[in-house]
Amino acid sequence: MSKNAETLAAQIKGVAGDAPVRFGLILGSGLGHIADTVDGIAIPYGDLPGFPHAGVSGHNPNLVIGDLEGVRVAVFGGRSHYYEHGRADAMRLPLEVLKELGADAVIATNAAGSMRTDMPTGSIMCLSDHINFSGLNPLIGEPTDARFVPMKDAYDPDLRSALHQAAKTAEVEMAEGVYAWYSGPSFETPAEIKAIAMLGADAVGMSTVPEVILARFLGLKAAAISTITNMAAGMSDEAISHDHTKAMAPIGAAKLEKVLRGFLQAQT
Repeated sequence: MSKNAETLAAQIKGVAGDAPVRFGLILGSGLGHIADTVDGIAIPYGDLPGFPHAGVSGHNPNLVIGDLEGVRVAVFGGRSHYYEHGRADAMRLPLEVLKELGADAVIATNAAGSMRTDMPTGSIMCLSDHINFSGLNPLIGEPTDARFVPMKDAYDPDLRSALHQAAKTAEVEMAEGVYAWYSGPSFETPAEIKAIAMLGADAVGMSTVPEVILARFLGLKAAAISTITNMAAGMSDEAISHDHTKAMAPIGAAKLEKVLRGFLQAQT
C-alpha cells in the first residue's frame, strides 16, 4: 500500500471518524445522487491530493463516508476513465484508500450498451465476468510479482448471489452477463460490436474493468452492475451519444438503486 494512501486515509478518518468502512460503492452515470443520500461527510476529490478529477458530466466528484441503509460505506460519486488521460490505473489510489479505510469489498456501477434483444434500454445487468477488449491493464508497470493477479471469479460469487437476492426481494428484474471494456471515448462501430458479441459479451462500456482488476490486486472482493442506457451500435435505430446516455441512465438507475439498498439492508 502506498504511503500516500495511508496519509489520505488518516486525513479522511480525521474528518469522517475512524469507524471501519464495510463497502465501497463506485457510482456511474445517473447514480451520483445516491451519494447525497448517505448520512455522513462529503469530501471533494479536490481536497484529496492525488485523487483523480472526475471529468465526465453526469458524475459527482466527491468521496462520501457514512451510513447508507445502516451500513457504513465509502461512496465514490465519480470515477476517472482511461479515455480522459490515457491512464488505466487512475483509480488505484482511491481503491488503496478504500482498503485503508477497512473495506473488504467494492461494488461498481456503470452505464453500458446492450448486445442482447432481451436486455433493452432501461434494463440492469449484474456482471458475471468481463472481456478486456481494450487490451489495456492498470497493473502495467507494477514491479512486484503481485501483478500476476488470478481473475477467476473476479466478480465474487457470494456478492453476486446477494445482489440477485436483493433484486428478487425488491421485485426488480436483473439480468446477468459478460461486460466488455472498450477504451472510448468514441463509441464502438457496428463491426466492433459484432466482434465483441462473437467473443461472448452481453454488454459493452468504457469503465469498471480496470477497477475490478485493481480491486483483486488489492485483495478486495468485487461486484458490478450495469445500467443499460442504449442498444449497442447496429442493434437499433437509437442515436447513440453521451447526452443520450445521461438521459437514459435514470431509468435503469432507479432499479439499480433499489437493488443496492436492498443488498445493504440485508447486511445489517
